[in-house]
Formats: sequence, structure tokens, C-alpha cells
Amino acid sequence: MVALRAADLQVRAGEVHALMGANGAGKSTLVKMLTGVLRPDGGSISIRGTPRRFRSPLAARQAGLVSVYQDPALVPDLTIAQNLRLARTPPDVVRQWLGRFGFSALDFATAVRELPLPTLRLIDLARALAAEPDILLLDEITAALPPDLAEHVYAAARQWRSLGRSVIFISHRLAEIAALCDRATVLRDGVTVGVVEPAQGGEERIVALMLGAPPEAAARAGIAAAAAPSGPPALEVQALRCGEKLRDVSFALRAGEVLGLAALEGQGQEELFDCLAGLRRPDAGAILAAGAPQHFHHPADAIRAGLVLVPADRVRALLPQRSVHENIALPLVRRLRDWGGLPMRAERARVAEAVRRLQIDTRAAAEVKRLSGGNQQKVVIARWLACGFRTLLCFDPTRGIDIGTKRQIYALLRELAASGAAVLLFTSELSEIPLACDRVAVLFGGRIVAGMPAAGADEATLLRAAHGLRARAEAPA
Repeated sequence: MVALRAADLQVRAGEVHALMGANGAGKSTLVKMLTGVLRPDGGSISIRGTPRRFRSPLAARQAGLVSVYQDPALVPDLTIAQNLRLARTPPDVVRQWLGRFGFSALDFATAVRELPLPTLRLIDLARALAAEPDILLLDEITAALPPDLAEHVYAAARQWRSLGRSVIFISHRLAEIAALCDRATVLRDGVTVGVVEPAQGGEERIVALMLGAPPEAAARAGIAAAAAPSGPPALEVQALRCGEKLRDVSFALRAGEVLGLAALEGQGQEELFDCLAGLRRPDAGAILAAGAPQHFHHPADAIRAGLVLVPADRVRALLPQRSVHENIALPLVRRLRDWGGLPMRAERARVAEAVRRLQIDTRAAAEVKRLSGGNQQKVVIARWLACGFRTLLCFDPTRGIDIGTKRQIYALLRELAASGAAVLLFTSELSEIPLACDRVAVLFGGRIVAGMPAAGADEATLLRAAHGLRARAEAPA
């Protein structure tokens, strides 16, 4: 499989340049070549007119090109200070940048594994900025950040541009591309297909280039919502408390609907999903599935009750070195000796149908780690399509996924609801809630502070409620 065939990228000094494309378009491969992780089979890389060949990430870094990757490049079992020493990064400079990001009190003796993902992303960014690179490459850094923390990334990129340096910015969020970037290079199927100026009404053109569709066709993003369902709740949460962040949450989710959950970072959404998926035990309150009280001691208990989780961190849910089919069929394997092949013809058929339904690219089917991020997330969802469920718990499932795959996932969620499933969807992209949801609840300070029909949930209203400001909204039923 050829990941990159004819990619051209020209970045000017003093600009923020977007690199865009659908999942599998070749962005990650190009980034790895620019940063010395992979060696190109052909073509050339020049910095300030000088041809360069990087044999390692250290060589790229010494040439002035520093990257912040999608996944934090930090060793989990080491402290922050130890990670900085490992990378030979001055801690005082990193602390100065973290202070600008609002993390001046962060204890560098803390183990990395104890920190939430948004904090790790900003540590990685501060470490990269401390190296004072000529070219700063930001690969989906805002995908894991709430709007308030993402603003710090935008400010850093603008500062770097004002210094006459360059920023390569990779994101699937068209609004931030239009607001931040001077130009955008679009890849499709490993080839550069266009360069666009996003601020000059280029958003529809970008989507068209990414999807290979006419602008008017690519712009049709709406997904029709179903009529409000009636009947008893498929999932009911009553006064749920967990730790210090989840304080008192109650809601009901019925079969046939998608309930959206909106929140800024650290408002209790992770604790809520962990309790519902059996990863944590609540301190108080009740969880009812199909009217029956549940007491989950393990994720297997939640799965038996029909509650299954699609996490934002797809690596957490996959066996990276196993095949697509083995990953999808994993819950179907009853005994250890069954491993290595699908034991029943019916199971093979169910896996094949899930692959077909989600249009998973299986050209690299032997190892799921070789798939694009979007296809990896499809594999996670396909697992539950093949194995069955009653309630699908989706925690930011489209984080870092291209717009085409997002639409496929949203359309699938609507299709699943229409067939009688219940879906609880947390998303960090507030503008996309109307695309998939029937209703939306807003979480702030560990409590649901607002609820409204998703069709009328504009981003400004949700953002106000997510910051704890008063919003004219009805409580979720």
C-alpha cells in the first residue's frame, strides 16, 4: 500500500499553514518524513532553500523543525521533570510557557500517567516551544482540548508567526483553520490536490478537495434527526456522584434517541462515562438499564447489561498488532483456545457485515495499527455492531477524524437510533451536536445545568452554558 505518492508542501516564513486531508490521505506519513521518523523513497525536503535529509527526529530537530504529535510524546511512568531531562529541555523555559497556558502551579514531580490528556498536550507544546524551532508542526493538538485551552494554542501559533517563523497546523476543524491559518494545503489519496486561502471563503473548497466532490455536494452536511421517542428509558441515571468532579447527575435516555452531552474539560464527563462503562464505581446514586438497577464491578458487567463504550482514545480499545477481523470479533471469543481465528461461520459473517456497513478500509487489514485514525475508530464501533448492544456510550468518538468519516459516524449513530438503540454522545466539538443528536445536556461543575433540543443548540448557547452562564433552556427529560 502506497501512503504518499506525490505530495507538495510549500510553507512560507511568517505564516501558519494548514495541512489537511481525509484520514488516510497521507498527512501522518508526510509529517513523519518531515520529522525524520520515516525516510522518503523519492522527492526532496528543503528548509530555507537548503536540501535536507533527516535520518532521525533528532536531525530534524537540530535543523529547526519540531513537532507536537497527535499522541503526547511523553513516557507515562516518568515524571514531568524526568521527561524533560530525557529530551534535554530546560525546565525553566517549559514552566514559563506553561504559566502562559494557565498551568503555573503544575508539579513537575508528578508522574505523566497521572495527568489528563489536555494537560499532556500543553506540556508537549511547551516543550516544543522551548526548543525555539524555525518550523513548529502541530498535529491535531486541539483535538483533545476544550475551547478555553485551545485558545492558548492559537495564541502561541500567532506569536510564532509574528516572529517570522512558520507553523504547520494540522486539524479537522474548519472553523479554526479559517480563523488561524493563512493558507491550507489539501492532500487526497497521497497527492496534493490544492492550496487554498481559508479566510477568503475557502472552507467549502477545502471540503470538496478532501472528499473529491463538487463544493455544492460536499456542503450538504445535515443529518436528519428522528422524531422524539416515547416509552421507558433504556438508560436512567439518578443523582450519580463519583469523586470530586461528578457531583449530582440525573438524566434519562430512551431507545431510539441520541442524547448529546456538552462540557468543557474536567466537568465530570469522564467520570460519568467511566461509571456507565464499568470502569469506575460511583460513590452514590443509581444506574438503571431497561429499568433494572445495575452495580458494575467490571466493564464486562456493563457489556452484559448492554452498555458498550467507544472511547476517544481508540488505542485504548484496540489490539494494535492484531488484524481488523480479530479486533472486531474480540468480544465473540469465548475461550482462550478460540484465539487465532474466528470459530464460527456466523461470526465471520457478522464481522464482514460490520466492515461493509462502516466502509472500513481493509487494505492494511493484517495489523490495525497500520490503519488511519478514522478507520481505527470505525473498527471500535464495528466491534459492537458485530456483537450487539442496547446503549452505545460514545466519548468524543470523532476526535481527530476527518470530516468525511465524521459524517459517516454521525449518520451511523442516527441509523442505530432509528433501529431502536440508545446513544449517549459526548463531543468536544459543540458545533457538531445538531448533526447527530436529538437532545443535548450541558455539564458544568459536575451537574447538568442546561438541556435543550439539539436542533436549537447553537454553539454560542452551548458555550455559555458550558461556562456556567445562565442559558434559557429546558432540563433534559
